This record gives sequence, structure tokens and C-alpha cells, in this order.
Amino acid sequence: MTTLAPTLSTRYFPRTSSWLRDVLLIMLGSLFVAALAQVEIPLPFTPVPITGQTFGVLLVGVALGSKRGAAALGLYLVEGAFGLPVFAGGAHGLSVLTGATAGYLAGFVAAAYAMGLLAERGLERSVRTSFLPFLAGTVIIYACGVSWLAVVLGSFAKAVTLGLVPFLIGDIIKLIAAALALPAAWNLSK
Repeated sequence: MTTLAPTLSTRYFPRTSSWLRDVLLIMLGSLFVAALAQVEIPLPFTPVPITGQTFGVLLVGVALGSKRGAAALGLYLVEGAFGLPVFAGGAHGLSVLTGATAGYLAGFVAAAYAMGLLAERGLERSVRTSFLPFLAGTVIIYACGVSWLAVVLGSFAKAVTLGLVPFLIGDIIKLIAAALALPAAWNLSK
């Protein structure tokens, strides 16, 4: 595997077994996304807030790889479903997983898996190439999120207007920041 996770796991957990390292990394990934979800800016004209979640999902998906990344985001959803205040602004419960942002949340798992697959094929080794998995993950998150929002709002055009357009500039910034942060994390871990 060509991801950062084996380097981090062997450095910080050298004597633990492989499965225990995986469990710890999955838990840390879910907590990282939960912490970034608390960075929330509600917008009065849309049911979708600006959050730091997407940045976390991008880094977790690429750093942990396909299976562990998807597992971390799956755990994140389970934590929220069981009442832990891990979603944007401390929200939790099944109502969040069926509400306006449910598609984005489901898209997190699919995006982490897809980005992890691309990373496992070596596309996360530089700022230039890490941009590709991050872009793919962002597209997956939007495809799932806007599709579900269209069901909730009853209009695809309205879903694009309220669930995509206001977030494009911010998500481009998050995408670039994630691409810049990943190689820096590798340099720090050496």
C-alpha cells in the first residue's frame, strides 16, 4: 500500500498488531472528521452549512486507503446515528442521516473508498497528483449530496442552486489545502 498510514502506524504504534493499528487509525480518522465537522458556518438560504468535514474526509480517505478510509467514515456515521454529537454543529441522530445533508454524509464513505483506491495506485505522492483523488472525492460527495437534496427539495435545479453553487469556491480551497497538507504530513512523519 502506498498510503501514509503504514508509516504513521508503525512509527506511533510499533508493537501493536496490524489489526489493532487499523482499528486505532479508523477511530482516529472518524474523530478527525468529527472534530472538523464542528467548524460550521450556517447559511440562512440553504439547509446545507459550510463545514470542515470535507477537508477531513479528503485527508482520511487518501491517508488511510480505501478500506480503512471507508471504515473510518462508516464509523463516523454510526457514531452520529447512536447519538454522539459528531455531525456539523454537534448534531446527531437518525434525523440527520435522513435529512437534507444525508446524501453528503453517505457520499463521504463512497468518496473515502474511491480516493483510497486512487491513493493505493500512487496518485497521492505529490501535490500535483494528489489533486486527482481529492477532486474525484469532491465530485462523489457532491453527486450524492445534490442528488439526495433534490429528493428532499423536490427540484434538481433548486438542489444545485442551494447545495452546490454556494460551496464551490470553499471546496476548491479545501481541495487545494488537502493537496498541500498531505505531502507536508509525509515530511513530518519521516
